[in-house]
Amino acid sequence: MTKCHLVYLACTAAIVGTGLGAAPAAAGHPHHATHVVRQGQSIQKAVDAAAPGDTVYVAAGTYRESVTVTTDGVTLRGAGPRTVLRPAPVKKKATGTCAADGNGICVIGSKDRRIKHVTVAGLTVTGFTKNGVYATTTDKLTVRHVTAEKNGVWGIATEASRRTELRGNIARGNGDAGLFLANTVKEEQGATETGGTLVQGNRLEGNRIGVTVRRLRDLTVARNQMTGNCAAVFVVGDENKPKAGHVTVRDNRIVANNKSCPKTARLDALQGSGIVLTGAEDSVVTRNEIRDNAGTSPLSGGIVLFKSFVGTTSERNRISDNKLSGNSPADLVVTDTAGKGNTFERNTCKASRPAGLC
Repeated sequence: MTKCHLVYLACTAAIVGTGLGAAPAAAGHPHHATHVVRQGQSIQKAVDAAAPGDTVYVAAGTYRESVTVTTDGVTLRGAGPRTVLRPAPVKKKATGTCAADGNGICVIGSKDRRIKHVTVAGLTVTGFTKNGVYATTTDKLTVRHVTAEKNGVWGIATEASRRTELRGNIARGNGDAGLFLANTVKEEQGATETGGTLVQGNRLEGNRIGVTVRRLRDLTVARNQMTGNCAAVFVVGDENKPKAGHVTVRDNRIVANNKSCPKTARLDALQGSGIVLTGAEDSVVTRNEIRDNAGTSPLSGGIVLFKSFVGTTSERNRISDNKLSGNSPADLVVTDTAGKGNTFERNTCKASRPAGLC
């Protein structure tokens, strides 16, 4: 292991676990270890050597590599924003799935086994052609205090995962969503239960979409700050069963998301969209501050209920106690006129389409 330049520090479980969210040590591994990686050394080698409950601590510096985590209970922690992961030079690019797919950090489970209790914290991932952090088939994944910027598609993305916590991250300048959460990316299927996934306290700036929640249920988006995106929050459903919904969007600050994004194969042009619900049911949008989001897209407005692009309506959603101002074409916009049971209560706003919702 000397060749790998890894330093192993014998630490008690109490010391390593403090503030890191580390899982309990496996049988026969009474003490959790901290594997220290310094600039010029391999993060992946340290991750491969880590046992459940161990921490891989990455010192400040720039690391030209992608990293894959497949062991339960591992914490990958940097020294803060100055710990930076960038793509490897092409001639040195690894052939592993994470690097080959253009991702920075991958947390990978399988259909037969979810990867559990992994934490990624305190570092920057930037410049990857696809995603900064990508996780699939996880349980109780935590991503916190990560800066994901200028990645080609998503800043931080999860699919087929349960009980995820995305907290205190910064996602800016990513090609699509800063934070993307979905049931599955490549297949058509009904919405799945997340078991209480939480997206809280993140700062989302200059992305195409701040947060996308696609075909999921039982999820909360709370206390995030979003500005300068083409759209701030998208809750997306479709014709599959069960329907997307039971999503709570609360206490967010959504201001001037007026970047202009062109039409794609899946979505109309975007500009000036605060919170959009499309094809969703039984969701709650409450206590948000939504102002100065303006555009001429069919999806523009403060809070927008929009029939999904396959014609699925939004039903029984409750829009209440939000403070809206300066949004155009209106603070509240309902183009999904066939949707049933949607309610608007105690919102502070001046204009709605149709009239009478304020």
